[in-house]
Amino acid sequence: MTVDEGARTVTPGRAAQELELRREEFRLAVQLGLVRTVPTGEGGGPRRIERCELDRLRAAPDFPTGLRERVRAVGTAEAAALLEITPDRFTRLARTGHVSPVRFCLNRYRAVVWTYLAEEVADFGLACPALLTGRMPLDLRERLAAHEDLRPRNWRARRLAVLLRTAGDPWVRAAAVASQLDPVQVAEVVDDPYERAHLDRLRPPPPPGMPGATAAREIAERLTRADDPDEILWQRLSLAMALDEARAERPAPYPGDAGAAVPGVAAGAWPRGRVPVSSPRVPAGAPESIPSSQTPVVPVPVGDAAPPVRVRAGRAAPQVPAQVSAPAQVPVPVPAPGPGPVQAGPPTPGASAPHVAVTDRPPARSARTRLLDRFRRRRPDTGRPRGRRRPVSWP
Repeated sequence: MTVDEGARTVTPGRAAQELELRREEFRLAVQLGLVRTVPTGEGGGPRRIERCELDRLRAAPDFPTGLRERVRAVGTAEAAALLEITPDRFTRLARTGHVSPVRFCLNRYRAVVWTYLAEEVADFGLACPALLTGRMPLDLRERLAAHEDLRPRNWRARRLAVLLRTAGDPWVRAAAVASQLDPVQVAEVVDDPYERAHLDRLRPPPPPGMPGATAAREIAERLTRADDPDEILWQRLSLAMALDEARAERPAPYPGDAGAAVPGVAAGAWPRGRVPVSSPRVPAGAPESIPSSQTPVVPVPVGDAAPPVRVRAGRAAPQVPAQVSAPAQVPVPVPAPGPGPVQAGPPTPGASAPHVAVTDRPPARSARTRLLDRFRRRRPDTGRPRGRRRPVSWP
């Protein structure tokens, strides 16, 4: 921040004192756009308020009462008293989306307490007087019976509108939309990990009043993310369009770009979009890789009358039962994946020879063959009473 900016702007605390507002009321005034703020510095520092903006607000004929009434927030009981209805009826109207909350907090019982603008509550009473008395319409009763609650969604929509209005950079706007989605949803939309890291750095701060306890904070964080399927789809589409706009403006910083630092890697160490990949470590004493011209040979012990062994490309050598009177070994090459079967041939000198495990029992059959054998062993039904069955052992 330069000296000129410090002279023509003031801090939020100083602006709240001059506007005769409490700190929560001033935050709400900024959130609603009643008080315009400007960024300071080139790096997007804390926002400040210009002197001309304070002069404009103080020059209003109803200052400070009018400004204080526009930022007056009430709870459920006060809002119901303004409309002269019961708190239960007002809660049902808020759940169906007729009144949108402006902020929320958690009480000591970890219950969500919603707050509404008194001005919006009064405007709703004047616009829809039929909903304040008598029985509610059938569609509203059906939505309430289905446990519909639009208060979190309406609050998220209001917060996102404020974030988009104050964001001047396309990547900041994309980060504001991404903050409404679960990280898994963001990863499905944003494939590039560097773009996701850039969006995470630009993520907006949490709303004021977030609890510090772990359990309460988890409840509050669930309220800040989209949960309805249609809302998730809408935010995913909005994020995709915001990313297209941001990419058209400029790409996300990659390792090696100016101003992009990666721990343990010097700037400019690799070109943008490419990360150096280290070669796999080979343990000491391990044989070197076999060239494609050489073929590993697998010695398989077979009998005199054993049929020739054929090994298809890309498959391991089959297990052949050991024969007592077969001391000879036939080398069977295991080639690299390629078309067609490969016949047994002479061993290639210099190639490593992995041996096939030899067992004393015949190779096991597939589960499907064993099941068919069990059905075949059943005797036909002749109508006579069956005697004691012989035990059937699995092969």
